[in-house]
Amino acid sequence: MPENKKELSEEDIKNRYITPALNAVGWAAEDMRMEKYFTDGRVIFQGGKHARKQGKKADYLLYSAPNYPIAIVEAKDNNHPVGGGLQQAMDYAEILDIPFAYSSNGDGFIEHDFLTGMEVEIPLDKFPTKEQLLARLQANKKFTPEQETVINQPYYWDADTHAPRYYQRIAINRTIEAVAKGQQRILLVMATGTGKTYTAFQIIERLHKSGCKKKILYLADRNVLIDQTMVQDFKPFKKIMTKIKGKELDSSFEIYMALYQQLVSYDEGVPDPFTEFKPEFFDLILVDECHRGSAKEDSEWRKILEYFSGATQIGMTATPKVKNGANNLEYFGEPIFTYSLKQGIEDGFLAPYRVTNSFLNVDLKGWAPEGPQEMDLFGNVIPKQLYQRPDFGRELVIKTRREVVARRITQMLYKIGRMTKTIVFCTDVEEADAMRQLLVTLNADMVKEDSRYVMRITGDDAVGKKQLGNFIEPDEAYPVVVTTSEMLSTGVDCKTCGLIVIDKEIGSMTEFKQIVGRGTRLKTDKGKWHFEILDFRNATKLFKDPEFDGEPEMPEEPFGGTKPPDHVGEKTPPYDPSGSAKTGPKKYYINHVEVKIDAETVSYLGADGKTQVVESFTDFTRKNIRGKFATLDDFIKRWTAEERKAAIVDELKEYDVLIDAIREANPALAKVDVFDIICHVAFDQKPLTRSERANNVKKRNYLAKYEGKAREVLEALLVKYADDGILQMEQNEVLKLDPFSHIGTVPKIMKLFGGREGYEAAVIDLKKQLYLTDDVA
Repeated sequence: MPENKKELSEEDIKNRYITPALNAVGWAAEDMRMEKYFTDGRVIFQGGKHARKQGKKADYLLYSAPNYPIAIVEAKDNNHPVGGGLQQAMDYAEILDIPFAYSSNGDGFIEHDFLTGMEVEIPLDKFPTKEQLLARLQANKKFTPEQETVINQPYYWDADTHAPRYYQRIAINRTIEAVAKGQQRILLVMATGTGKTYTAFQIIERLHKSGCKKKILYLADRNVLIDQTMVQDFKPFKKIMTKIKGKELDSSFEIYMALYQQLVSYDEGVPDPFTEFKPEFFDLILVDECHRGSAKEDSEWRKILEYFSGATQIGMTATPKVKNGANNLEYFGEPIFTYSLKQGIEDGFLAPYRVTNSFLNVDLKGWAPEGPQEMDLFGNVIPKQLYQRPDFGRELVIKTRREVVARRITQMLYKIGRMTKTIVFCTDVEEADAMRQLLVTLNADMVKEDSRYVMRITGDDAVGKKQLGNFIEPDEAYPVVVTTSEMLSTGVDCKTCGLIVIDKEIGSMTEFKQIVGRGTRLKTDKGKWHFEILDFRNATKLFKDPEFDGEPEMPEEPFGGTKPPDHVGEKTPPYDPSGSAKTGPKKYYINHVEVKIDAETVSYLGADGKTQVVESFTDFTRKNIRGKFATLDDFIKRWTAEERKAAIVDELKEYDVLIDAIREANPALAKVDVFDIICHVAFDQKPLTRSERANNVKKRNYLAKYEGKAREVLEALLVKYADDGILQMEQNEVLKLDPFSHIGTVPKIMKLFGGREGYEAAVIDLKKQLYLTDDVA
């Protein structure tokens, strides 16, 4: 009798029809990746609890070469049409930059060709071979033999190297293709924390090994960026790589690491050091963090690139535009690939964030001297004008304001963990030093344990800069809290940074993205699943700017229509209490203003990728549960029908609902089961405790139909349910624990019920008794 495909599962269809069809035309095991997850799944967090959503997974990825997927196949069971999975396959193919997408239900295939836009149905035994797909790709790309030599250069691989993530692979492969085709200026936009230096390494490695590029210059603007890169991602280049120091240039190496400041001269009449090389010396230049924000800085790297104009030039940045001054899009052109912060968070490769906006009364209302001759703490007459938030710390220092900020930072640390790596961004170096002193005083117990608990790390502080390596090292506990003004805003890779404090005016979207980027790295093995932003300057209003890739929506200001001033800050001149004309305007110091936090808003990155206000935890959870189950009846029907209750809990994670977080926020629900938590929070039902539900089963004398050890097992399961809940009770592994281990082995216990099926049927029936609708208020 022929097999009825309609009765087969999707897995059966794959194993009996699709995989054999692919194997039959030459797709070997090494060419295929089945059930391949290409994202990790977005991290969701509520309170102190976290979980991951389901990652994106392809049924089949077919490779023409390592790291070169050429086709994707999505499978469906035979109750679906042959093209039932095509839209999903096409969606994944566009994400993964794959030219051919297929769907199959075991009867045949439907192909979507992204090169031509055509779709065609293919018999099951006529799937294209690797050679046929490569020929079609080549006919479209029209690579020359020389170009193919460059493009086919393998990725670097050794025991310490990881395979590229999908977006890194796309960035690398597109860059290699662009260079092979002769494109001279290339821009890659990748969010902070997504592995730009790894991507740069593989690009340089492949272009260098293929012989396409022989002399390579890597430019950055911070020593720490060069040093990190050389000892981490670029370590395999050790024998052929040099760092340019003290303007000394050695032409015997092949890869040169340099600060662009070292390659230019600041003395009139002295030639730029880079002119020691001939203009044709380098054939590849890569500019890391190419988002220069000032005309002077811009002119420096531009001057270098224009001198070596014959070289291929690749710019890499997290922030492709600047509003003021030169725009790197004008120089490099439109990016050939962009991977945004929003996408990184959605894929689960970057940490999501929670924003606390603290609005101070003096920031909202401003401050003005009471009389024409009011003097500051140093006896200086304060000019009579209205000083507003952008002036605080820059022209006017309100010491009580500093103290309120320092206390709020300390309160936040008490809440999230006092050993949370923290960066406090201050208006200038003097403000950073004052904040360090206040935080030391407020955290004296921690400073007593290690004097490095709070440190200032700024460009003029040699002691602080020496501790930068320890701060960014995940295995080093100290320093914990660092205050800074500019130094840590870009390029510093502190994977465990869990708190970003903003108490300075942000001058541009570029600066804002770079500051936020200090916290975006995930470090789950160290307990970092998200990061916090504590914002005293309303800088996070920039999240709603269309220029920010997430385009989030921030809350309206909660002050009856009075909004904090939206001034843009400026670079702060050095502090000069005497008011010397050489160093710019002085600061005035006062200490008599009463400062307090008028209000705070807490917002988070929602499921739609936009920042939303958390009106209340309960309202948020109710809304999301009802997004899955519109009515109580809908929920009860689904709960009753689902044999594994854990499946419902997992599904609710996709709606940003964490049951453990609900318990954490409401201690009264600590002994309440998942079922009752959902009914109570979403549908206002009176919850029963787990013990009450277990006792109701006993009162109905349900267990009377069982005898001996079988009844003993079920009674023990009820106790386990009352103690730990349904999710633990329904796992067969529970039978390995006490008191079940004293009754017998797992097989022996199941034999009491006639075997595994009998035992599982008894557990399903017991669960039905626990959730009889009569028990729902």
